[in-house]
Amino acid sequence: MSKKPTILVTSAAGKTGMPTTLQLLEKGHPVRAFVRRADHRAKRLADAGAEIFVGDHFALPDMRSAMAGVGRAYFCAPAAPGGLLFSHVFATAAQEARLEHVVMLSQWLAHADHPSFFTRETWLTEQMFKRLPETSLTINNVGWFADNYFMVLESAAQFGLLTMPLGDGNVKKDAPPSNEDIARVSVAALIDPGAHAGKTYRPTGPTLLSPNEIAATLGKVLERKVRYWDVPDSMVLKAFTAEGYSPALQSQFVGYYTEEYRRGSFAVGAPSGAVEAVTGRAPEDFETIARRYAASRPEARRTAAARLRAMRNFARLLATRSATPAKVERLREHALLTRPEFSFDSAAWHKTHDPAAGFTPDRPNLDDRVAVVEATAPA
Repeated sequence: MSKKPTILVTSAAGKTGMPTTLQLLEKGHPVRAFVRRADHRAKRLADAGAEIFVGDHFALPDMRSAMAGVGRAYFCAPAAPGGLLFSHVFATAAQEARLEHVVMLSQWLAHADHPSFFTRETWLTEQMFKRLPETSLTINNVGWFADNYFMVLESAAQFGLLTMPLGDGNVKKDAPPSNEDIARVSVAALIDPGAHAGKTYRPTGPTLLSPNEIAATLGKVLERKVRYWDVPDSMVLKAFTAEGYSPALQSQFVGYYTEEYRRGSFAVGAPSGAVEAVTGRAPEDFETIARRYAASRPEARRTAAARLRAMRNFARLLATRSATPAKVERLREHALLTRPEFSFDSAAWHKTHDPAAGFTPDRPNLDDRVAVVEATAPA
């Protein structure tokens, strides 16, 4: 019986890295978990049987050491500046180590001309990984996570408000996948590269939902009426600033990703059926996901103390000053395009994502330059 190869999981303490690591361990696969610090999350992974590697994922010597003796790897870039540096460090070490297979967490929005530099970097990373000479690739092409809705769980539980800038509450705009289902797709590809090499999968939840339906489901789970409130982006910026999110992340999420949501980019081709096709089990519905969050998060409990904390947090939010995304990008000298295109407005993006434009779901990783040429060719 052949020995199972060690699998490296980057960002192993994160939202998809944690369940990817735990699921691989449950299936008997040795895992090296790359984490930035030895905290309680690293301890949980170690207790489950993971080999913990504490290091700097921007440092090539650390990445080389993390990949020593590794056969396959899960790539998850941090949601922070330096993502393309991380990608180059990873690719350099992967080529030197002659990794057999990589599963990359990508973005549904990724294309070459997107206004978000995070998203352009993700697209460039895809192109780089496709060209690794001895390493096969599976792309996990995720849209709007179910996890995003629980950023405002406290508001929903304590005030009965789903406060997000998602546009018309009656329009079905998302089929949100759970972190666990996203991980299940990655785990399947890591365990059996031969069946999944060269493929791109887009995991979604089972049902396309509107913001009002998301709010109603939260109300059912929390046992109170919850209504959707389409707040302005400026309110979200205040909340992100108050919670300590990096200005760079704020500048990409608010105005770019929220605008893509409002335009309907995450509804294109959803639901996909990829989770069941790849893993053999149906994806979790939003109510199941919400019940797990409500059971594990203290802000979901409706007590006098929890409501007082929520009121204090809201007062702090109102008093917080925040910069506009455009100002953040100017101050931080982000690389900006002269003529960017949102994914929903891009013919090239639709050609490689939209069934109505000839896209085949769960496709082989063809060179995206072909699609760009076809989409921009004169009639």
